[in-house]
Amino acid sequence: MENSFFHTTLGGCDKRVYRLGLSATYRPGRDTVYKALEQGINFLFCYGFDHHMTGVLRDVLRHDRERYVVATGAYNLVWGHPNLRRTLEKRLRQLGTDYIDVFLFLGVLNGKQFNARDREELYRFREEGKVHCVGMSCHDRKFAGELVGQGAIDVLMMRYNAAHRGAEKDIFPVLDGHRTGIVSYTATRWGTLLRRPASLPLEAQVPTAGLCYRFVLSNPHVDVCLTAPRNMRELEENLAAVRKGPLSGEEMKSMEAFGDTVYRATKKSRWKQPIPFEATR
Repeated sequence: MENSFFHTTLGGCDKRVYRLGLSATYRPGRDTVYKALEQGINFLFCYGFDHHMTGVLRDVLRHDRERYVVATGAYNLVWGHPNLRRTLEKRLRQLGTDYIDVFLFLGVLNGKQFNARDREELYRFREEGKVHCVGMSCHDRKFAGELVGQGAIDVLMMRYNAAHRGAEKDIFPVLDGHRTGIVSYTATRWGTLLRRPASLPLEAQVPTAGLCYRFVLSNPHVDVCLTAPRNMRELEENLAAVRKGPLSGEEMKSMEAFGDTVYRATKKSRWKQPIPFEATR
């Protein structure tokens, strides 16, 4: 696997990416998005409603399309199946581009929601040249692992952080011999890895967002870890942290122990996660 801490080739897309990717889910401002591009971030996740991202992309894609890897998709709706074709055509118009680098079926909860017809339609997009790579975001790790093992998708977007490490058992081992790209989100577990659980001793350290990103990127199976800063300050903090490189052995053990504590605390309190947007700080 061609993968350094800072750059890698994303799965079957054959495009070089900086391993910290950007979402503008929390509308950080156009200047923040431009700053991210200036600093070398080139994997850009776009929902379509995130106007700071779509506006910047519409601008920069006109001048240097090959420099950027644009990811988007159609979100699985509780009340109905998404129209993949309609969403793709809308994104192409929004961004003023002839193709999307990575198009995903988003928010798949189980295998029944991503059937053979969906896959065939995604493959048609790829054959038409409107999409270069296809895949899904999925909350069912075992199902996702099966698709990766079959070579059925080019890119898998999934949750991975210090508190949720199940992918180390269900997905990462299957990657050997396959070129599926892995994009992770919610490195901070929707912010719970940044807060002190009641059971944690006062003298114990609470991680920063930067440590959370470094934890994820220290795993060579992850190609891109998404960040969704709220403002310029958070973006700069995250970039500065990532530039420190992978975690030391001691830092890794500390993050895993803290993640286990958070997982037990939130499970016991029946904490419910918010809508599982595929890009959260």
